[in-house]
Amino acid sequence: MPDLTLWGLFASAFVSSTLFPGGSEAVLYWLANQRQHELWLLVTVASVGNTLGALTTWFLGWLVAVRWPLDQPRKPAQQRAIDRVRRFGSPALLFSWLPVVGDPLCFAAGWLRLSFLLSVLFIALGKVARYAVIVWAT
Repeated sequence: MPDLTLWGLFASAFVSSTLFPGGSEAVLYWLANQRQHELWLLVTVASVGNTLGALTTWFLGWLVAVRWPLDQPRKPAQQRAIDRVRRFGSPALLFSWLPVVGDPLCFAAGWLRLSFLLSVLFIALGKVARYAVIVWAT
């Protein structure tokens, strides 16, 4: 039987970084305490899954911008995310790991059509740092 724990961690991290709730931190913490895998591997798998999930949200924002351009009225929460991303640009995506605000930041970055490569860089840096701290704390 193949070891599916890494795929489970990847799936949990991916789903946790889209618009659906998830608990990838708890899965990572549990796996790190099991000591069945190298810690760097766990951080890498979780970070890649979570980054790809955030990029999915970024891409959804990019697609929505086609249908609803920036000159359309928005909800206050959406406007705040857009204003933050406009003010700080791609570096705001370092905080894409935060609960509640992380997904709107990624969505706003896609909607504003920020550089894809810079978005990947800052999203990934934030995700790796968060997961590294979780593993370090075990």
